[in-house]
Formats: sequence, C-alpha cells, structure tokens
Amino acid sequence: MTETVTDRISLEEEIIRVTAENVERLPVLEAIFERHAQGLAAALKAFTGVATDAKIAKIEYVSCGEALTGTDKTWLAMVCEATPWKGPVALALDPNLLFSLLEVLLGGRSSRPIEWTPRGFTSIEKRLATQSCDIVLKELSTAFAPVSAVEFNVSYIESSPQAVMIAPAKAPCARITLDVSCEGRGGAFVFVLPYPALEPVKSKLSDAFMGEHIGQDAAWEARMKRALNGTDVTLSAILRELRLPLSEVLGWKPGQVIDLGIDMESEVTLAARGRTLLRGAVGRRRTGAAAIRITETRFTEDGDLS
Repeated sequence: MTETVTDRISLEEEIIRVTAENVERLPVLEAIFERHAQGLAAALKAFTGVATDAKIAKIEYVSCGEALTGTDKTWLAMVCEATPWKGPVALALDPNLLFSLLEVLLGGRSSRPIEWTPRGFTSIEKRLATQSCDIVLKELSTAFAPVSAVEFNVSYIESSPQAVMIAPAKAPCARITLDVSCEGRGGAFVFVLPYPALEPVKSKLSDAFMGEHIGQDAAWEARMKRALNGTDVTLSAILRELRLPLSEVLGWKPGQVIDLGIDMESEVTLAARGRTLLRGAVGRRRTGAAAIRITETRFTEDGDLS
C-alpha cells in the first residue's frame, strides 16, 4: 500500500471519527491560543531570562476521555479552576520542559539537556511546575480577556493525566498542544478544555474568525501604541499641487524655471504615505534654512487621524 493511499485512508478515518463524535470546531478559541502563544513566549522569557519561543503544535477536537488518555502518563497533570465558568479544565506539563526550565533557572545553560527517566516528582519540582503553570494560566486569562473575563488557577496536582476527572469521558473537548523551546531545550504543554466548562462562552468561541479584532483589548492596544511610537516616519512637504497638461510636462527641460505660484504666506502640507498629517506656513530660520511653522494638525492626542 502506497504512502498516498495510507494517508487518504487515515484522513477518511479521521473524518468518520470526528463526524461520529460531532465535535464542533471553535475558530475563535484557536485565535485566542495563537495570541496566547505570543504572550507566553514573552512571559517565559521574563521568567527564565533566556530567549523563549512558544507555538501551537496541534489543536484537536475529541472526547474528554480520548484527550486525557492520549496524553503521556508520565506527564504532570494539573486540574485548574476557571472562574466564573461552570467547570474545571486540565493542563498537562511535559517533564522534559519542566526539567529544561529547572536547568535554565539553575544556570545550567551551557550543559547538554539531561535525558529524563520516568519517576515520581519531588516537592521542589512540583513547586516549579505550579509556578510555571501559573504563568501559563495568567497569559491564557489575558488572551481570553477580549471575549470573556475568566481567571485560571491551579486547583490541585494529579499523578497522571489519566487520573484527571474534569468532565464525563464522552464529553467533547478541545485539546491544544503548545511547544515551548528555550536555548535548545524544551517540551510541551497540553490544555484540555471540556465543552461543559466552555458553555458560558461557547457561542462566542464558535463564531467564524476572519482575522478581525477579538473584542476590545486595552492591554494589546497599549502595547501596540508603545511599539508604534518607536517607529520612524518619512514626512513629505508638499508645496503645491498643480494640474497641467501632460504635453506641457513632457516639454520641460533641465534649467527651466517652474512658477509654483506660492509666497511666504502660502501653506505647506506635510504628509506620510499619502495621508495628510499637518499643515504649516513657510518661513526661514536665522540661519537661512527653510522651515515650517505648524498651523494645523490632522490627528488627535491619541494618534487617531481626524
């Protein structure tokens, strides 16, 4: 059997499975986790002090039982309260990521990553895991803010993902895997969000997402404005706009003087990429250099164009 035929059969089986379970996709939830990955990279960099990258590896819509049994039993599992939602969610932490964070925080950046052998977790390791998950959950709350105010907190730690009880085994859920890397080390987080817990916001999460803004996010707006304030803008001073026959323009020669019909009282327009920003009067400084005295602005104090 060729690889193409095998892939087609696998795809058909997946379609049949999803259809049978009738698990609805949540496009806005996917956009929220894209935003969460961006915020998490910055938060973990601040926590560890090293360059960190986070990205979505997989988003699956399966039953809750399948989502939990499909997670490696050696992973550390946490049951998390989602206030004010109707039920808990689960977060599983890859031991490789946990020990990567531990090595980086203890200064072992130059050494090669140690291969982890499955065993029980010490109290120190569990404390670091809880601290790391608190950061992850705080960023998730921030990412959800434009859609719903929700606070995620670690409730308790389970011995394995299979021991977690957050919803009936047949209940549909979203299973999101995030890959995290820091200085050649890394691992993954797995979120299991049962649909019963998402019920208060499920109608919003199931909307089609076409790339528009998700609600009003003051924190992201402020961050964007700070970033834009540091950018360079090229201003063009437009002395005068003339409408002339093309034949006349094509007849111009080097050395020819063109009368623009302006004087020292005429106004000049300052524009960026064709958008008028300012108007001003032409003048000269004491050094003889040309200058413009601003007489009108076309934007508000917040930077919005009027």
